Amino acid sequence: MAHSLQTLHTFALTSQCQQFVKINNLEQLKTQSFKPPFCLLGEGSNTVFLNDYTGTVIKMATQGVQIKERANDYLISVAAGENWHQLVSELLAKNIPGLENLALIPGTVGAAPVQNIGAYGVELAKFVESVEYFDIANKTFNTLNNAQCEFGYRDSIFKHALKNKAVITTVHLALPKEWQPVLSYGPLQQLAAVTPQAVFEQVIATRNSKLPNPYTLPNAGSFFKNPIITNQCLAALLTTFADLPHYKHGAKHHKVAAGWLIEQAGLKGYRIAGIEVHKQQALVLVNYGQSQGSDLIAMIKHIQHSVFSRYNIMLEHEVRLINNSSECHITAEPTP
Repeated sequence: MAHSLQTLHTFALTSQCQQFVKINNLEQLKTQSFKPPFCLLGEGSNTVFLNDYTGTVIKMATQGVQIKERANDYLISVAAGENWHQLVSELLAKNIPGLENLALIPGTVGAAPVQNIGAYGVELAKFVESVEYFDIANKTFNTLNNAQCEFGYRDSIFKHALKNKAVITTVHLALPKEWQPVLSYGPLQQLAAVTPQAVFEQVIATRNSKLPNPYTLPNAGSFFKNPIITNQCLAALLTTFADLPHYKHGAKHHKVAAGWLIEQAGLKGYRIAGIEVHKQQALVLVNYGQSQGSDLIAMIKHIQHSVFSRYNIMLEHEVRLINNSSECHITAEPTP
């Protein structure tokens, strides 16, 4: 029976799926049919359904947080359906800091390792001890350690070898007792008193000033990845664009700010149907309604085209786009 997806993804395009299933306990996974097409979903904050989906949408809604104190750290074991920000907030209230730079990132804990969520100089991978998952083909529960998760920038094994083959069930985080603040990003360098709570509050204030609340103005957060370019590429760009924000990424690469590239290309406020490049933060696309998947695709291609023609950088969308039967990637054809 058709089920509306509009309230199940924060970009809120009008779409529906053939069947919708909510997983409240792990035993359900053993009897759940994973006949294609199916789509795994948390809170839908990083997923956009472009069209009606011909398959089953399976939402992980399992709950539970366990805290185990060890000699040098705390082991936090969290069910996939838990809300990420709520976890960060509750751990801080228990005087277990470490995740404060990742405050207010929307979505569930189970979705967090898939794209190795990150913000303000910190990535989730830094804290993951292991990830438990359900193997769809073998109907078994398995565990991967940090290295086996193959974390990269907005990347993991769950986007590659285990894509559509695994359902993340539990994430185990190791948070050191000795707190090490990460203050490399602008607004955090201005803090007068550096405490976990102060970092937490500054991150929230910064995010709220830049990013619209997806539950009041539909959006999917940061829409594009910050491009990683070679040091030579950066040097060439800086000769023309001296104030391009850039951050070291290993020895041979730098990460540049996608939002700045989009803004400097004059796209803030640019609109196609009800979809707009947000006026405060060009990295975010918002949906005012009366829009379809085709409008969003047109917007993505227009942004990619504009940025490529100006900087010779092809932006990749960070948000997961689902068409009528599978995930898809949108890339504009660069003009020769």
